[in-house]
Amino acid sequence: MTDLSALEVPPNGTKEYFGDAFGRAERYAEHLATTGIEWGLIGPREVDRLWTRHILNCAVVAEFIHDGDVVGDVGSGAGLPGIPIALLRPQAQVVLIEPMERRVEWLKMVVDDLGLDNVRIVRARVEELIDEEMFTVVTARAVKAMTTLIEWTHEVVGPQGRILALKGASVEAELAKTKKLLKRYRFGQPTIHVVDGGGILDVPSRVVEIVKK
Repeated sequence: MTDLSALEVPPNGTKEYFGDAFGRAERYAEHLATTGIEWGLIGPREVDRLWTRHILNCAVVAEFIHDGDVVGDVGSGAGLPGIPIALLRPQAQVVLIEPMERRVEWLKMVVDDLGLDNVRIVRARVEELIDEEMFTVVTARAVKAMTTLIEWTHEVVGPQGRILALKGASVEAELAKTKKLLKRYRFGQPTIHVVDGGGILDVPSRVVEIVKK
């Protein structure tokens, strides 16, 4: 069992950022630091940066989610960014899409424990959900290149829907390779949002937004 004393203290402003959901966000952090490591979803070296590198890094995506959105979190893994989005946007529906059975079982345990009524878990690859699911937003973190993500998800993003992808500093090089795909699948030009959660994050997140025409 991981020693929770090693768990990173939430940065100043985190409680205000999550508001009423902060208690459940803390509980989620504890899951990541204990069962998340035991089940192999999070590396043990991540405990002292769980808030900044993982939870808050992903939570800022919720700034682009609206009430009523149906969000498909592709390759959800440990529920990132899907669970922080669900905590911050209770009026949105979040579908955690994950093909690996062990991860799905962990997600079910955590979602039940947090009482997230706006979350559904689907064991599948997103490309298997064509004709079964349609999303207003697709999110992803550390899931392949942008070209692959567009290929996988373009048929489950509804008209005027959006891809919101968390990416690193090399995102411009990835986006340069997407021009033909964006035109083929009727997406607009990407926008890169640099977001720090109102100053909570010392290292801002990069959220790539692509809107379907």
